[in-house]
Amino acid sequence: MALIAGFVVAVVATPVAAWCATRLGLVDHPGPLKVHARPVPYLGGVAVLVALIAPVAGARPSLLVPLALACALGIADDATDLRPALRLGAEVGIGGAAAWVAAPHDAGHVLLGVVAVLVLVNAVNLLDGLDGLAASVVGLGAIGSFVVLSGSSATLAIALAGALAGFLVWNSPPARVYLGDAGSYLIGSALAVLILAASQRHAAVVSGALLFVAVPVADTTVAIVRRVRARTPLLRGDRGHVYDQLVDRGWSSQHAVLACASAQAVFTAAGIGIASLADGVAVGLAVATIALVGTAAVLAFTSPRAWTPDH
Repeated sequence: MALIAGFVVAVVATPVAAWCATRLGLVDHPGPLKVHARPVPYLGGVAVLVALIAPVAGARPSLLVPLALACALGIADDATDLRPALRLGAEVGIGGAAAWVAAPHDAGHVLLGVVAVLVLVNAVNLLDGLDGLAASVVGLGAIGSFVVLSGSSATLAIALAGALAGFLVWNSPPARVYLGDAGSYLIGSALAVLILAASQRHAAVVSGALLFVAVPVADTTVAIVRRVRARTPLLRGDRGHVYDQLVDRGWSSQHAVLACASAQAVFTAAGIGIASLADGVAVGLAVATIALVGTAAVLAFTSPRAWTPDH
């Protein structure tokens, strides 16, 4: 029911959110770092949050707190372009809130919550560069979390998958609405909550859960290494992400999205399988997979021949 409710509400709420965004002037205009040809409204993330409210509130209402805070932060960033220091400080607070509602109240879980939110909010935000990309990748990861988790965390995961599927009805190419920062911060924080839930299970589940966020984290790792090699500021936007490079190499935007989503589907299936193994075997396989994929991504997408700051 959480899957169906999330899907139906998102399908209905997304065009309403797009209309509101247009009326409020929260619109993404074409530009040097933009691939779309016409203005597209933001606030799709608000529709995703609305779609999560009923199923998550029915399971564990407190889980909505960090999600609502993340969405509010994103709305503020969409509207005013917050300074990086202020945005990162707010993300630290959201990480603390996520740990408080989703994990035992100890320093280790608070630190994990802060790190998970900082990494995943920014990773999903960086991934949100092509129509349907972030929503499809995160939705696939959420399905994996649903399979290996239980209780309220599983409800959040499957409701998130349903809400993102409903949002994709309007966000698939050519997109009529974007997640905006409100949406990327929201779903990144939701992934962080699911990581916190997995951290309380045995090592095999933790190992598998890491693969559910493989594509966003790999793309961000590539971006960091690439910018360090090019000696450009880490926080300056560019068009050198993995999906951008695929397009620059002649792929269509749709094929680039399909490639990234297919990769995440493979990682999700692998993570589900790893989560069912003995702890020692699972940890070894997860570490080997992450090392292999990370090395391959860095070699393929950070060399000067693969990318230059002028792209």
